Amino acid sequence: MRRSRAEEREKEAKKRKLLNELGEKCLPYLTPKDAGFHQLWKTKYSKLTLKNSEKIPQDLHEDVQNALFTLQKNNCFFQDLVRIKGRDFVTPVSRVLIGDPGCTYKYLNTRLFTVPWPTEGYDDISYSNPEISLACKTLSRLNDYLQRETLLALQEQDLTETTRMKNLPLGDGNRGDATNVTEMGAVLQDLNPSPVSKTDSATLKERASYNLTLLNYMDPQKMPSLKPEPYFGMGRMAVSWHHDENLVERSTVAVYSYSGKEVDGTLLEEKSAAGRDPDVWHVGLKVAWDIETPGLAIPLHQGDCYFMLDDLNTTHQHCVLAGRQSRFSSTHRVADCSTGTLPYIMEKCKGALMNLSKDADLKVPSLKSVEVRDITRVEKTHSEVEFEWLRQFWFQGKRYRRCTDWWDQPMADLEELWRQMELMTSLLLRELRKKEQMEEQRNEKTGSLLPLLLERQALRQEWLARCHSPLSENLPEDEKPKCHPYWEDSDPSMPLPFNLDDIIFELQTILED
Repeated sequence: MRRSRAEEREKEAKKRKLLNELGEKCLPYLTPKDAGFHQLWKTKYSKLTLKNSEKIPQDLHEDVQNALFTLQKNNCFFQDLVRIKGRDFVTPVSRVLIGDPGCTYKYLNTRLFTVPWPTEGYDDISYSNPEISLACKTLSRLNDYLQRETLLALQEQDLTETTRMKNLPLGDGNRGDATNVTEMGAVLQDLNPSPVSKTDSATLKERASYNLTLLNYMDPQKMPSLKPEPYFGMGRMAVSWHHDENLVERSTVAVYSYSGKEVDGTLLEEKSAAGRDPDVWHVGLKVAWDIETPGLAIPLHQGDCYFMLDDLNTTHQHCVLAGRQSRFSSTHRVADCSTGTLPYIMEKCKGALMNLSKDADLKVPSLKSVEVRDITRVEKTHSEVEFEWLRQFWFQGKRYRRCTDWWDQPMADLEELWRQMELMTSLLLRELRKKEQMEEQRNEKTGSLLPLLLERQALRQEWLARCHSPLSENLPEDEKPKCHPYWEDSDPSMPLPFNLDDIIFELQTILED
């Protein structure tokens, strides 16, 4: 938690410095009608690849667009109540996460839980209705298609580097050269039958193995407070400048964009005398915290796809510039699930509970070890399951049940494991209250537990306040945050009170004696 706040402070400092350097000026940026656009794309933004809608199978377009409208019709898109610099905001964009069962994706201190798409080995996936099931299946098919296209784009990128070293000409830099994904397929075999080694091929595949898609819906007519883009004067932003979070290093982000019917895009681009056309959705790109390189605004027409390859998401920032029509996007990602899957947290809970002895010969359970390292390991897991899983899930109300009940049983199982860890904390406190142990050892154990309980108490109060904030009251009934788990301090079914102030005072007193 400290690290994320430090990162936020660093980001804010960079932003202030950049704005101070700019003063009243705006940085230059280019669109397709500007003479140097394609050369700038080729030299400074070459890891951004666009695949035009006409090069994508028409039947896939139709199925994906039907799936998006189906999810919207069934109210599966939600505005998130996110946390930024200690304040809550309702996102102007509505979202839903679809992907591998048990996966999550975290952004802006909010953990989203996947509505699972059909997956081999998971026969227990049920949906609220067959339409949602079909929509999830279609998005899984889109995911497979984008994985294949991403691998081709990465191989093409590798070929570009190879031919550059060989001083081979690679086109004249027009839009077709800069954006093409598939036409190089045959050339790959002719010029370089094995453009990458087996090890590199496996690495590329891992970086394109999308395990989820974050779907977004934006209607600028219902978003009157959209902020103007601050650096280049690009117009209203639906999504501000950012790097996508919580991704596997150097993994690609693939985006399928679908906006409402529009007049001919070329005419729209031509009618604007300068800058990007405000009627058309664009993705904006800039080199992160750089005021020397012009930005890029790339128009997105109905059914276009773009790919942020390799480390582009790290070295550059992107934003979404609002058009006139409503827009869906399906943003496919390789989420870093090292700490974000159901199997991960279940395994960690079970590891912590191995320190709990429930021997039948004992009248009450006991702890196998009260060594500092075991205290720290168990109590950190205790807090992780409470604040990264249980409270994150219930803070979003019951909204997932509009789509699926898949998470109901896993969350009930996690809560039961958490309750056992509450018991373990109470058993540890009982041990610390014993005065016959050596003072130095007792103080060491108490000193290891106290900061963890101080953090737990602070987080409980923060989540409690967030659940009763004025913003939460305006959400639909099944989306309103629920402070869960919550119990009265006198609840006999719970081994410890919800409010830990008295216990914290007791531990502080032990250390002061």
